[in-house]
Amino acid sequence: MTPDHLERYDAATAHLEPPFAVVDLAALRANGEAMTRRAAGKPIRLASKSVRCRELIGRVLRTDGFRGILAFTLPEALWLVENGVSQDIVVAYPTADRSALARLAADPVAAAAITVMVDTPEHLDMIEKAAAGAEDTVALTTGGGHPVQVAIDIDAGFVALRGLMRAGARRSTIRTPGDAAALARAIAARPGLRLTGLLAYEAQIAGVGDDPPGRPLYGLAVRFMQRTSGAELARRRAEIVAAVRAVAPLEFVNGGGTGSVEKTAAEAAVTEIGAGSGLYHPRLFDSYRGFRGRPAAFFALPVVRRPGPGVVTALGGGYLASGPANRARLPGPYLPPGLRLDRQEGAGEVQTPLLGAAADRLRIGDRVWLRHAKAGELCERFNELHLIEGSTVVATVATYRGEGQAFL
Repeated sequence: MTPDHLERYDAATAHLEPPFAVVDLAALRANGEAMTRRAAGKPIRLASKSVRCRELIGRVLRTDGFRGILAFTLPEALWLVENGVSQDIVVAYPTADRSALARLAADPVAAAAITVMVDTPEHLDMIEKAAAGAEDTVALTTGGGHPVQVAIDIDAGFVALRGLMRAGARRSTIRTPGDAAALARAIAARPGLRLTGLLAYEAQIAGVGDDPPGRPLYGLAVRFMQRTSGAELARRRAEIVAAVRAVAPLEFVNGGGTGSVEKTAAEAAVTEIGAGSGLYHPRLFDSYRGFRGRPAAFFALPVVRRPGPGVVTALGGGYLASGPANRARLPGPYLPPGLRLDRQEGAGEVQTPLLGAAADRLRIGDRVWLRHAKAGELCERFNELHLIEGSTVVATVATYRGEGQAFL
């Protein structure tokens, strides 16, 4: 966070009227290279929810170290395949979208490119029912077409004190090797389905910063939990992989996230890492000890008021991140240095007061730069991303929203 960044971004975007969003391509590339180094040779499957821009997804996939997409919905995956972005897509979350499943089952190209996530026989029943109702699926169920590819989602959460303590996302019903093997056998018994992989996302490690500012004791507790959870999961994940491979071959075992790339990559049972947020390096990733990224995605707001000494008001800005309702979900002022949110107002629907000594140097019409707390959610607020190289906007590309695609 240096004055030359402010001058560079202001110069590059002088012709634009805020609000608008930008991506610093040099920072994006540096973050991608750092992620691949941390992965130590294992490919990174790009989490599309963390990018939400078709052009940037394509650019990242053309760089060394990244292979395939980890999508967030099946309609999104179908759209990406139709537009030639990738022929290797895993949908990270189960779907109950019957029409999308029918489209998948009826399209041999999409069925060969996309894997959908399951963790219960109910998911298998839904897929088969949707396939049975799709056109031209008789060949599919009799062995003449391409089966629907599925992967098993594993509960990677940390459980202690006989269940009284839990950390991590509440995802799958599958937790033990026996659970996974039983579901694998259920998949193998259905001729219209084919098991291709496993996914286990350790949110309590990959998505929780272990060095929270101003909270040293909490940081110690987080690091203890992550060490304990990581050791337990490594053992359990290896046992699950072995149990499932005794039933059927696996093409991939996906784990991790931006916050745990090197830890997860060290597990022999894991074949690839799922990550993407580290490319933009949003504000929530400032609190990790193991790596330091370069902020790459920002949004600019115009100053429209100067209510008093040490205060300016920007237009818009209430771009909150998903998750628990706390201050960590707020965007953060980035440039010029020395600004902070007003605790009483936060980031507002149509205006955002900014406090600090730097406010007195700003005039109406000047711009302030902020960072979103998360990565791809920024793209749900803007139709375009302006891509900056040095002091120049070299391209303006559409976000998912800009292409008229709202998948969630």
